[in-house]
Amino acid sequence: MDNVLVVDDNVAICQALALMLELNGYHALYCHTEVDAKNIVAQQDISLVIQDMNFSADTTSGTEGKRLFFALRDIQPGLPIILITAWTQLEMAVELVKQGSADYMSKPWDDDKLLTSIGNLISLHKLTQSNKKLVKAEAERNVAIVDADLCGLVYASGTMQRIVDLTLQLANSDVSVLVTGPNGAGKDKIADILHANSPLRDKPLIKVNIGALPSELMEAELFGAEVGAFTGATKARVGRFEAANGGTLFLDEIGNLPLSGQVKLLRVLQTGEYERLGSSQTRKCNVRLISATNADLKADIAEGTFREDLYYRLNVIELRVPALCDRVDDIVPLTQHFIGPEFSLSKTTQKALNSHLWPGNVRELQNACKRAVLLARENKLAAVDFGLSDAVDEIRVSAPNHDDISKDEIVAAMKAHDGVIARVAKSVGLSRQALYRRLDKFGITR
Repeated sequence: MDNVLVVDDNVAICQALALMLELNGYHALYCHTEVDAKNIVAQQDISLVIQDMNFSADTTSGTEGKRLFFALRDIQPGLPIILITAWTQLEMAVELVKQGSADYMSKPWDDDKLLTSIGNLISLHKLTQSNKKLVKAEAERNVAIVDADLCGLVYASGTMQRIVDLTLQLANSDVSVLVTGPNGAGKDKIADILHANSPLRDKPLIKVNIGALPSELMEAELFGAEVGAFTGATKARVGRFEAANGGTLFLDEIGNLPLSGQVKLLRVLQTGEYERLGSSQTRKCNVRLISATNADLKADIAEGTFREDLYYRLNVIELRVPALCDRVDDIVPLTQHFIGPEFSLSKTTQKALNSHLWPGNVRELQNACKRAVLLARENKLAAVDFGLSDAVDEIRVSAPNHDDISKDEIVAAMKAHDGVIARVAKSVGLSRQALYRRLDKFGITR
């Protein structure tokens, strides 16, 4: 309920206005002096003030009202103030309107007109204050981004801006973050930003690509190994958890971790304790864990290849990095970054780049840019330099028209594949991210 303050030395006027306000859904307060009015505005949340122009007996100059008007505006800039005045102060009321007063009315007032003015002014004031808060928040966000270390990330899309905002917000926390998205989309860059803007920025950031490790060496790589723990172990090995102690550990392709490794990883996350391979000595570590995957871990859980309890330990917060084809606004800025300032792009080339589906995402684009720079015959690069001259039209023809995929087709595919997203997406010719969007669009329960 909005608080409206009435300031008038006439008790009957205050009571009449207060009754009118209360009957129309406002909370009315009233007082009779300048001092009381200033104290109330300074101490309470007032949405609008209705004030007289004179507060002393036999005073008709309006100077008291003028003085109070500016005093209230000093206390709360932008506060809507309606002046109730006798005709003798009409000229001064008009002057104050020019100085920023919201409205003025003569005594006796018209209830309907006054109520309309009150409603409009309070609504306008709320909108103005809301816009100011949004502008302030945007300015603060921009300052935060300017001051942040984005680790060379290049983007222009609103989608990536939202991901960057959330990444910077999470950087100061110590929660485990799961970064998801297709191969080559930039998941490792998000991990870099999380660490670079965290309180651990001066501590080690250790990266492990689980998918590149032989399964028989994976546990030794993560937790370390003693001499003789396995064939060829001629010296003790420091594990990645030990190396990252006090800092950040980034486990890429976490979905490839075997079940035996998952059990040990879960224990570390729960207790901070582990043993090197071939040792019974319990060690302790304190790391901030960031993991990443391009797999559908929920489908892996359903198939029994990934532990559900570990999934929820890893996925306190999920950051989903979309495929490059789902953030087209990033393609040209990334291309210009990769080719450097000595090369430029024609409009036709930009269109060809934006039309390509980039199944390999940013990594594929970066490789295409290396090719273009090496094969360029002039500084303005053509589509053929990127290998796109004929490929664009072929891709457009062969690519499924996603808009033609109906709700019934998706429901049928979900039933046929028991809701396993990776299989459903493949059967209807969509990426997992595109399928998730259509599930949301059609209101289909996953």
